[in-house]
Amino acid sequence: MADDFVVWEDRFNVGIVMIDEQHRRLVDFTNALFDGCRQGKEGANEAFRKVLRDVVAYVKVHFSSEEQLMQEMGWDGFAAHKKQHEEFVRRVLEDVANFEGGQNFVPNLFVRFLRDWLLEHIAVADHEFSGWAIPRGAK
Repeated sequence: MADDFVVWEDRFNVGIVMIDEQHRRLVDFTNALFDGCRQGKEGANEAFRKVLRDVVAYVKVHFSSEEQLMQEMGWDGFAAHKKQHEEFVRRVLEDVANFEGGQNFVPNLFVRFLRDWLLEHIAVADHEFSGWAIPRGAK
């Protein structure tokens, strides 16, 4: 939609259907959280209470899918990529704990972090893997 915080563009596609679908779902979650931010403090809190745990669960599913594919294909960049995932999960879980504990959490900043990290990770790390994987048969 035109008023989404993150608008999916073809340039974000890595060319591996499962991964691209999962990335679009992560963008949908980011947009849902941002929509809550547009509703003021109570709207943001409500959206975050409803969506945040699903985001965390889905991120873990997505990272697991990517990492399994990387391992199966024998990609030598796997360890560094996995470390990026682990650092992201650690940061998100810390932010979730702050939100749930009612401390040191700004919803708008969290959503911007999600957007920026996701798009940069797709553009750099995931495209690096897909550029290596697609000639070897991953689609």
